[in-house]
Amino acid sequence: MTEPWELDLGARVCGPDRVRFHVWAPKARSVTVELLGPNPHVVSLRPSFGGGFEGTVDGVRTGTSYRYLLNDTLRRPDPASRSQPEGVHGPSAVIDPNVFRWTDAGWAGVSRDQLLIYELHVGTFTPDGTFDAIIPRLPYLKKSLGITAIELMPIAQFPGRRNWGYDGVHLFAPQSTYGGPDGLKRLVDACHAAGMAVLLDVVYNHLGPEGNYLGDFGPYFTDRYRTPWGSAVNYDGPDSDAVRHHVISNALYWIAEYHMDGLRLDAIHGIFDFSATHLLKEMAREIHALSARLNRSVHVIAESDLNDTRIIDPPRIGGFGLDAQWNDDFHHALRVTLTDERKGYYEDFGGLKDLATAVRQGFVHGGHYSAYRRRRHGNSSEHCAPSQFVVFAQNHDQIGNRAKGDRLSTTLSWDALKVARTVVLLSPSIPLLFMGEEYGETAPFQYFIEHGDPTLIEAVRQGRRSEFSAFGWQPDEIPDPQDEATFLRSKLALDSLNARQRDLLRWTMALIEARKSVAVLGLGDGVSSHHSVRADESEQVLILHRWLDQGDQALILLSFNAMPARLSLTEPVGEWHRYLDSSATEYGGSGVTATERRFAIRPDGARLTLPPYAACVLLSPSR
Repeated sequence: MTEPWELDLGARVCGPDRVRFHVWAPKARSVTVELLGPNPHVVSLRPSFGGGFEGTVDGVRTGTSYRYLLNDTLRRPDPASRSQPEGVHGPSAVIDPNVFRWTDAGWAGVSRDQLLIYELHVGTFTPDGTFDAIIPRLPYLKKSLGITAIELMPIAQFPGRRNWGYDGVHLFAPQSTYGGPDGLKRLVDACHAAGMAVLLDVVYNHLGPEGNYLGDFGPYFTDRYRTPWGSAVNYDGPDSDAVRHHVISNALYWIAEYHMDGLRLDAIHGIFDFSATHLLKEMAREIHALSARLNRSVHVIAESDLNDTRIIDPPRIGGFGLDAQWNDDFHHALRVTLTDERKGYYEDFGGLKDLATAVRQGFVHGGHYSAYRRRRHGNSSEHCAPSQFVVFAQNHDQIGNRAKGDRLSTTLSWDALKVARTVVLLSPSIPLLFMGEEYGETAPFQYFIEHGDPTLIEAVRQGRRSEFSAFGWQPDEIPDPQDEATFLRSKLALDSLNARQRDLLRWTMALIEARKSVAVLGLGDGVSSHHSVRADESEQVLILHRWLDQGDQALILLSFNAMPARLSLTEPVGEWHRYLDSSATEYGGSGVTATERRFAIRPDGARLTLPPYAACVLLSPSR
């Protein structure tokens, strides 16, 4: 069978014991491939068009270690290495992508309207911290919890054994300590067998500082722009065509060779490209074309700090055509509503009324003044569909970038957690949970690294201390990122849940089942699906009304009030029945429910009292 796409970079097996090497190295006068193992030898590569070097070598088997020798002096791993078994500084290894036997030939992916995303970090999700160790937990995620897609935090080869993944330097090589290429393929194949999609977090705005040898090969980076993480990638300057090809090839590689069902593009506001066709537009076009050839749903989701709908607008109206983006405004508004935090970017959010805006239309900041930025920010997202936004109460950033990596479960009441869970899972947008959130994990998720350079380690430590000193934290209160204990503290305790955590888990499972089985509670897309949102600020209650043209309706009442909240409802008029109530004893509630089993809203109004921090879901009888 002819593959719809093939990587033309790195070491490519092209026959029995035959490998073709291709590397872009315009900075080098000569490039030699140094083959290691029982019979080490070197083979000179010939120059090719555009600063490349290539050559076909016989007698090279899968698993053979190799590296490039630049100008007869610099020994470097392959920029397009598929495997780094000895880490970021070691030699690369030849990998034949056709050896693995996939069992997912009939897999068509998960459509956007079915996405329920679970973000996880491979190293801390299980005690072993490997790809294979996740597989036994797939029945829990799929059958028990109801998740339809896992999202892996970055797994490109990074220095050491532990890292968030955003210090990756070998974009094509799955982390060796997680299980390398075969381990990742086994995980993806098992997910597909279980009926779950796999999304991968990829980082194209920067590379990590340790083991980053791309600059020795060519102008992969530029000084024209700066990112918060170092030099920007050269996407629009001289010789940028090859850099763009490298990165777009990487995106296609994960989908074609690893059968990924989508990519989450990290912090695209750090991708600087002023060329006529933006890198992201070109990437989305190529990914969607590959998706069509594979006959498989593939999703391209961005993380962006720009609040710019051009990212998710279709190309026909000048957009880049990405499928969706994370909605940080939703998170920030929800966090302020729950905690009344006001420092940093939270100063731009007013709580419940802004949460209503985020649920209703996406961005809270759609072009008006931002006090935090001291300028106008964003543009209107009113024309966007709910499926173009991913919403969440927590994620790796919003936990791990806090001083101590504390979760909401350590600061909020369990009733408040249930309300937060409801607004996320019954939002008309795509919901995302961060690992452990479903049951109220109390272990922190802290920032951790394992660099080998003492100077770099100290710089990271000082950077964390400086970052949080402005918030009143003392240096000795900030967890040491290099200390293994920081990493170990961040592991889940999924196998030892207490009674309250089991109650919260049951509530989460009930909400997911409701979203999947009750049509009006699913993704709010299409001309037949509608929603309205009202914030009763005096009582701190969010009222979400969802309905379908065929008559099904849902009324979701969310009290963020620490005291009983008294409501007078005059709409939507009709007969309702109580479907879910977070105050029910089966979910650890008090048993004091907001409404009778049957409830009517009349034109002259209906009065009810919601218990403190309560979530109540009412459905129309037509269901």
